[in-house]
Amino acid sequence: MALSSRYLRTSGVHAAIDADPWHENAFVLSINNAEQSHVNVAEPQEVFYEYLRRIANAIDLLKPAGEPVTALHLGAGALTLARYIQATRPGSVQHAVELERELLDFVLEQLPLPAGTLLSGHVGDAREELAALPADLMFDVVILDIFSGPDAPAHLACADFYREAAAMLAPGGILAINVGDEPGFTLVTSQTRAMQEAVPSVAAYGTTRLFTRRYPGNIILLGRNSPWPDGWAEALVAAGPHPATVLTGVELDDLTG
Repeated sequence: MALSSRYLRTSGVHAAIDADPWHENAFVLSINNAEQSHVNVAEPQEVFYEYLRRIANAIDLLKPAGEPVTALHLGAGALTLARYIQATRPGSVQHAVELERELLDFVLEQLPLPAGTLLSGHVGDAREELAALPADLMFDVVILDIFSGPDAPAHLACADFYREAAAMLAPGGILAINVGDEPGFTLVTSQTRAMQEAVPSVAAYGTTRLFTRRYPGNIILLGRNSPWPDGWAEALVAAGPHPATVLTGVELDDLTG
Protein backbone atom coordinates (compact mmCIF):
# COMPACT_ATOMS: atom_id res chain seq x y z
CA MET A 1 0.00 0.00 0.00
CA ALA A 2 1.22 3.50 -0.84
CA LEU A 3 2.36 5.78 1.96
CA SER A 4 0.20 8.43 0.34
CA SER A 5 -1.78 8.86 -2.87
CA ARG A 6 -3.54 11.62 -4.76
CA TYR A 7 -6.11 11.73 -7.58
CA LEU A 8 -4.94 13.97 -10.41
CA ARG A 9 -7.97 15.70 -11.86
CA THR A 10 -6.34 16.99 -15.05
CA SER A 11 -5.48 13.54 -16.38
CA GLY A 12 -7.81 11.42 -14.25
CA VAL A 13 -5.07 9.17 -12.89
CA HIS A 14 -3.71 8.39 -9.43
CA ALA A 15 -0.29 9.31 -8.10
CA ALA A 16 1.25 7.39 -5.21
CA ILE A 17 4.43 7.67 -3.18
CA ASP A 18 5.89 4.49 -1.66
CA ALA A 19 8.93 3.87 0.49
CA ASP A 20 11.71 2.10 -1.41
CA PRO A 21 12.12 -1.19 0.50
CA TRP A 22 15.76 -1.51 -0.60
CA HIS A 23 17.05 2.00 0.13
CA GLU A 24 16.62 3.80 3.44
CA ASN A 25 15.23 7.34 3.11
CA ALA A 26 14.29 6.71 -0.53
CA PHE A 27 10.83 6.95 -2.11
CA VAL A 28 9.22 6.10 -5.44
CA LEU A 29 6.58 8.17 -7.22
CA SER A 30 4.18 6.10 -9.34
CA ILE A 31 1.41 7.18 -11.71
CA ASN A 32 -1.34 4.57 -12.11
CA ASN A 33 1.06 1.96 -10.67
CA ALA A 34 3.84 2.79 -13.17
CA GLU A 35 7.04 3.98 -11.50
CA GLN A 36 7.96 7.51 -12.58
CA SER A 37 10.58 8.92 -10.20
CA HIS A 38 12.92 7.88 -7.40
CA VAL A 39 14.10 10.23 -4.66
CA ASN A 40 16.64 9.72 -1.89
CA VAL A 41 15.75 12.54 0.49
CA ALA A 42 18.84 11.99 2.65
CA GLU A 43 21.29 11.82 -0.29
CA PRO A 44 19.70 13.70 -3.21
CA GLN A 45 22.99 13.64 -5.09
CA GLU A 46 22.47 9.87 -5.46
CA VAL A 47 20.35 9.47 -8.61
CA PHE A 48 19.01 5.92 -8.90
CA TYR A 49 17.25 5.83 -12.29
CA GLU A 50 19.72 5.32 -15.12
CA TYR A 51 18.36 7.90 -17.56
CA LEU A 52 18.21 10.61 -14.88
CA ARG A 53 21.77 9.76 -13.87
CA ARG A 54 22.84 10.39 -17.45
CA ILE A 55 21.20 13.82 -17.48
CA ALA A 56 22.89 14.55 -14.14
CA ASN A 57 26.22 13.61 -15.73
CA ALA A 58 25.63 16.17 -18.48
CA ILE A 59 24.76 18.85 -15.91
CA ASP A 60 28.05 18.08 -14.16
CA LEU A 61 29.91 19.21 -17.29
CA LEU A 62 28.29 22.65 -17.53
CA LYS A 63 30.44 24.50 -15.02
CA PRO A 64 33.13 23.76 -12.43
CA ALA A 65 31.95 21.56 -9.55
CA GLY A 66 29.81 23.39 -7.01
CA GLU A 67 29.18 26.45 -9.17
CA PRO A 68 25.46 27.39 -9.37
CA VAL A 69 23.53 26.96 -12.59
CA THR A 70 20.13 28.04 -13.87
CA ALA A 71 17.82 25.16 -14.76
CA LEU A 72 14.39 24.71 -16.32
CA HIS A 73 12.57 21.41 -15.79
CA LEU A 74 9.75 20.72 -18.28
CA GLY A 75 7.97 17.90 -16.50
CA ALA A 76 8.57 17.98 -12.77
CA GLY A 77 7.91 14.41 -11.60
CA ALA A 78 9.31 14.08 -8.09
CA LEU A 79 11.88 16.83 -8.82
CA THR A 80 14.74 14.36 -8.65
CA LEU A 81 17.07 16.45 -10.78
CA ALA A 82 16.08 19.69 -9.07
CA ARG A 83 17.15 18.08 -5.80
CA TYR A 84 20.37 16.85 -7.41
CA ILE A 85 21.24 20.32 -8.68
CA GLN A 86 20.61 21.88 -5.28
CA ALA A 87 22.73 19.21 -3.56
CA THR A 88 25.67 19.52 -5.97
CA ARG A 89 25.37 23.21 -6.90
CA PRO A 90 23.83 25.12 -3.95
CA GLY A 91 22.35 28.48 -4.85
CA SER A 92 21.21 27.39 -8.29
CA VAL A 93 18.08 29.11 -9.60
CA GLN A 94 15.53 26.64 -10.95
CA HIS A 95 12.09 26.64 -12.55
CA ALA A 96 9.79 23.63 -12.98
CA VAL A 97 6.77 23.29 -15.26
CA GLU A 98 4.18 20.63 -14.50
CA LEU A 99 0.84 20.08 -16.24
CA GLU A 100 -0.78 18.70 -13.07
CA ARG A 101 -1.11 21.18 -10.20
CA GLU A 102 -2.19 18.35 -7.92
CA LEU A 103 0.96 16.37 -8.73
CA LEU A 104 3.30 19.26 -7.98
CA ASP A 105 1.49 20.02 -4.71
CA PHE A 106 1.45 16.33 -3.76
CA VAL A 107 5.17 15.86 -4.31
CA LEU A 108 6.12 19.01 -2.41
CA GLU A 109 3.84 18.06 0.51
CA GLN A 110 5.13 14.49 0.81
CA LEU A 111 8.76 15.02 -0.23
CA PRO A 112 9.69 18.63 0.58
CA LEU A 113 12.65 20.14 -1.26
CA PRO A 114 15.92 20.56 0.65
CA ALA A 115 16.26 23.78 2.63
CA GLY A 116 17.61 26.61 0.53
CA THR A 117 16.30 25.30 -2.81
CA LEU A 118 15.45 28.21 -5.12
CA LEU A 119 12.72 26.73 -7.30
CA SER A 120 9.68 28.40 -8.90
CA GLY A 121 6.80 26.15 -9.93
CA HIS A 122 4.66 26.76 -13.02
CA VAL A 123 1.48 24.85 -13.81
CA GLY A 124 0.38 24.34 -17.39
CA ASP A 125 1.36 22.99 -20.78
CA ALA A 126 5.13 22.92 -21.24
CA ARG A 127 5.13 24.83 -24.53
CA GLU A 128 2.72 27.48 -23.31
CA GLU A 129 4.58 27.98 -20.04
CA LEU A 130 7.91 28.16 -21.86
CA ALA A 131 6.54 30.97 -24.04
CA ALA A 132 5.21 32.78 -20.96
CA LEU A 133 8.60 32.97 -19.23
CA PRO A 134 10.37 36.35 -19.35
CA ALA A 135 12.30 36.73 -22.60
CA ASP A 136 15.49 37.66 -20.73
CA LEU A 137 15.40 34.53 -18.55
CA MET A 138 18.16 32.21 -19.79
CA PHE A 139 19.10 28.72 -18.58
CA ASP A 140 22.28 26.67 -18.41
CA VAL A 141 20.14 23.55 -18.82
CA VAL A 142 16.61 22.94 -20.08
CA ILE A 143 15.36 19.41 -19.30
CA LEU A 144 12.38 17.88 -21.08
CA ASP A 145 11.12 14.71 -19.39
CA ILE A 146 7.52 14.40 -20.43
CA PHE A 147 6.89 11.74 -23.05
CA SER A 148 7.76 8.26 -24.20
CA GLY A 149 6.60 5.97 -26.98
CA PRO A 150 3.97 6.65 -29.63
CA ASP A 151 1.81 8.80 -27.33
CA ALA A 152 4.30 11.69 -27.32
CA PRO A 153 2.32 14.95 -27.76
CA ALA A 154 2.95 16.23 -31.29
CA HIS A 155 3.26 19.89 -30.27
CA LEU A 156 6.18 18.99 -27.97
CA ALA A 157 7.87 16.24 -30.00
CA CYS A 158 8.87 18.51 -32.87
CA ALA A 159 11.70 20.70 -34.14
CA ASP A 160 9.76 23.94 -33.59
CA PHE A 161 9.40 23.29 -29.87
CA TYR A 162 13.02 22.25 -29.52
CA ARG A 163 14.02 25.45 -31.31
CA GLU A 164 11.93 27.48 -28.85
CA ALA A 165 13.49 25.66 -25.89
CA ALA A 166 17.03 26.09 -27.26
CA ALA A 167 16.39 29.82 -27.61
CA MET A 168 16.20 29.92 -23.79
CA LEU A 169 19.72 28.53 -23.37
CA ALA A 170 22.50 30.66 -21.97
CA PRO A 171 25.83 30.52 -23.83
CA GLY A 172 27.28 27.03 -23.44
CA GLY A 173 23.97 25.63 -22.17
CA ILE A 174 22.40 22.28 -23.01
CA LEU A 175 18.93 21.07 -23.95
CA ALA A 176 18.45 17.57 -22.49
CA ILE A 177 15.54 15.45 -23.70
CA ASN A 178 14.60 12.05 -22.32
CA VAL A 179 13.15 9.86 -25.07
CA GLY A 180 11.73 6.52 -23.99
CA ASP A 181 10.97 4.15 -26.84
CA GLU A 182 10.18 0.61 -27.90
CA PRO A 183 12.37 -1.69 -30.03
CA GLY A 184 12.94 -0.17 -33.44
CA PHE A 185 13.36 3.27 -31.86
CA THR A 186 10.96 5.05 -34.20
CA LEU A 187 10.50 7.90 -31.72
CA VAL A 188 14.23 8.16 -30.94
CA THR A 189 14.92 8.44 -34.67
CA SER A 190 12.27 11.10 -35.30
CA GLN A 191 13.27 13.15 -32.26
CA THR A 192 16.96 12.99 -33.12
CA ARG A 193 16.12 14.37 -36.56
CA ALA A 194 13.97 17.07 -34.98
CA MET A 195 16.80 18.04 -32.65
CA GLN A 196 19.22 18.19 -35.59
CA GLU A 197 16.85 20.61 -37.30
CA ALA A 198 16.58 22.76 -34.17
CA VAL A 199 20.17 23.07 -32.90
CA PRO A 200 23.64 22.90 -34.48
CA SER A 201 25.13 20.29 -32.11
CA VAL A 202 23.36 17.10 -31.01
CA ALA A 203 24.47 13.98 -29.13
CA ALA A 204 22.64 10.78 -28.20
CA TYR A 205 23.62 9.20 -24.88
CA GLY A 206 22.48 5.87 -23.52
CA THR A 207 23.18 2.26 -22.64
CA THR A 208 25.28 0.73 -25.42
CA ARG A 209 22.95 -2.13 -26.27
CA LEU A 210 20.03 0.24 -26.89
CA PHE A 211 21.69 1.50 -30.06
CA THR A 212 21.09 -1.91 -31.64
CA ARG A 213 17.39 -0.91 -31.67
CA ARG A 214 16.46 -4.37 -30.35
CA TYR A 215 15.54 -3.35 -26.81
CA PRO A 216 13.18 -0.84 -25.18
CA GLY A 217 14.73 1.92 -23.14
CA ASN A 218 15.63 5.58 -22.72
CA ILE A 219 18.01 7.61 -24.85
CA ILE A 220 19.07 11.09 -23.74
CA LEU A 221 19.36 13.64 -26.54
CA LEU A 222 21.64 16.57 -25.75
CA GLY A 223 21.53 19.72 -27.87
CA ARG A 224 23.71 22.83 -27.88
CA ASN A 225 23.71 26.12 -29.78
CA SER A 226 27.51 25.94 -29.97
CA PRO A 227 29.93 23.18 -31.03
CA TRP A 228 30.13 19.98 -28.99
CA PRO A 229 33.08 20.51 -26.60
CA ASP A 230 36.19 18.39 -26.89
CA GLY A 231 36.24 15.68 -24.26
CA TRP A 232 32.55 15.82 -23.37
CA ALA A 233 31.62 12.57 -25.09
CA GLU A 234 34.48 10.75 -23.40
CA ALA A 235 33.54 12.23 -20.01
CA LEU A 236 29.92 11.11 -20.36
CA VAL A 237 30.95 7.57 -21.32
CA ALA A 238 33.35 7.42 -18.38
CA ALA A 239 30.66 8.67 -15.97
CA GLY A 240 28.36 5.75 -16.84
CA PRO A 241 26.19 3.96 -15.96
CA HIS A 242 28.19 1.36 -17.85
CA PRO A 243 28.38 0.34 -20.60
CA ALA A 244 27.56 3.69 -22.17
CA THR A 245 27.70 5.11 -25.69
CA VAL A 246 27.62 8.71 -26.93
CA LEU A 247 26.95 9.34 -30.63
CA THR A 248 27.72 12.66 -32.34
CA GLY A 249 28.39 13.82 -35.89
CA VAL A 250 28.49 11.14 -38.59
CA GLU A 251 27.78 8.34 -36.10
CA LEU A 252 24.60 10.12 -35.07
CA ASP A 253 23.61 10.50 -38.72
CA ASP A 254 23.89 6.72 -39.01
CA LEU A 255 21.38 6.40 -36.15
CA THR A 256 18.83 8.48 -38.04
CA GLY A 257 19.42 6.73 -41.34
